[in-house]
Amino acid sequence: TPQAEKTAAILRRFVEEGNRLLAAHPPANSFTLRGVAMDPGLPPFPEIYKLRAAAVAVYPMYKGVARLVGMDVLPHNAQTPAEQFAVVEEYWDDYDFFFVHIKKTDSYGEDGNFAAKVGVIEAVDAALPTLLALKPDVLLITGDHSTPAKVRRHSWHPVPVLLAAETARRDPATAFGETACRTGSLGPLHHVDLMPLALAHAMRLGKYGA
Repeated sequence: TPQAEKTAAILRRFVEEGNRLLAAHPPANSFTLRGVAMDPGLPPFPEIYKLRAAAVAVYPMYKGVARLVGMDVLPHNAQTPAEQFAVVEEYWDDYDFFFVHIKKTDSYGEDGNFAAKVGVIEAVDAALPTLLALKPDVLLITGDHSTPAKVRRHSWHPVPVLLAAETARRDPATAFGETACRTGSLGPLHHVDLMPLALAHAMRLGKYGA
């Protein structure tokens, strides 16, 4: 389309230059492009959930996904979890929902660097008081997939989910992790069920029935 011509021209030039460089490195002779697509026309997050939504992400792909669903991508130079949470604190009064994406747990998992992955999780844990001090109605912590350092790639394993809210019932879980969360009250569930649960615990669902 005419609207896509500028991007298409850049990609063509990129592929041509890549092929030229790879010509001296057989058996490779070309490469595949990842993430090149059209806007799928996803329904806007703010319209579906009636929430002013913002994203605090470091990795570009998640900024793009957030924009595609109608979230505001907040400007920042944050790199660490503590710095990302500070951005949330700065914009707290302007939004109802914050999507905070921590990339390096995935990156270190793919590198097979277990110690570094643990370090990122510990950094998130150490920075959580910043978010908790803001007294969110609901705090959800989970992942979009598992990336075990032993496997060094995305895997099929279930991911843990933590939901904290004043309206949440207590359960036997006293830690957060794959094994500990199996004792929790949420049980196995699909990711599509998380937003309705979060809205319910935030008392933002419309009343059903008498």
